[in-house]
Amino acid sequence: MPISGSIRQGQGKFTVTGRLENKVGLVTGAGSGIGKVSALAFAREGAKVVVADTIAEDGEDTVNSIRNAGGEASFIRTDVSKASEVESMVNKTIETYGHLDCAYNNAGVVISPRLTPETSEEDWDHVINVNLKGVWLCMKYEIPQMIKSGRGAIVNASSMVGLIGLPKRSAYAASKHGVIGLTKVAALEYANAGIRVNAICPAVVRTPLVESIIKSDPEAESQLMSMIPMERLGTLEEIAEVVVWLLSDASSFVTGHAMAVDGGVVAK
Repeated sequence: MPISGSIRQGQGKFTVTGRLENKVGLVTGAGSGIGKVSALAFAREGAKVVVADTIAEDGEDTVNSIRNAGGEASFIRTDVSKASEVESMVNKTIETYGHLDCAYNNAGVVISPRLTPETSEEDWDHVINVNLKGVWLCMKYEIPQMIKSGRGAIVNASSMVGLIGLPKRSAYAASKHGVIGLTKVAALEYANAGIRVNAICPAVVRTPLVESIIKSDPEAESQLMSMIPMERLGTLEEIAEVVVWLLSDASSFVTGHAMAVDGGVVAK
């Protein structure tokens, strides 16, 4: 059945444009924000989507949005910092759809800004375990399945803070720099196996978390925009579009790349 409409609100029908047609795509952290809009974009582009998140209610809401728009999706509750859950996520994907073609390893966490000596060991471990170890675990179990198919594409979530420094973000910066290193290594390891691995490095985007900060602090929006040469925040849809492009055959000669989607921040 043809599906048409907008992905912005996850309502109505959308038109399959086919960049991921007949592919099975996995999105972690897909219960909200960039992950949710990316999962909707996967479906719009013709993919069967596996939605993974730690919060079942949010994940199921994403699945329902896709199904209501005429797409196909299923939810798997997953904590990406736990190897057994990531392995189970990938195994269930194969059991449900038979193969895995593309993955957006998006799940991540942030903590309140603190100077490096003031960051607790607990907070450090939490950020590293989800943002860095979680990406490694996802690739650990995704790549062998893609090898079986003879091809695949992965996008890992880094950040502009994976390319630059940002005061009071030591754990986050370390995790996101680490994601870029992991991405480059995996890209080189599997470049001749038909598997491409890239990273995306967004600036500040209008996620629900950012919107809540702006709502509580009238000056926050102008302060955030002052960091960005384009003088505006990114949108969820803009990030999702880049993810889809990197996973599609349109970027078939792109691998090992950390793509800044940041309104010019890194160019400064």
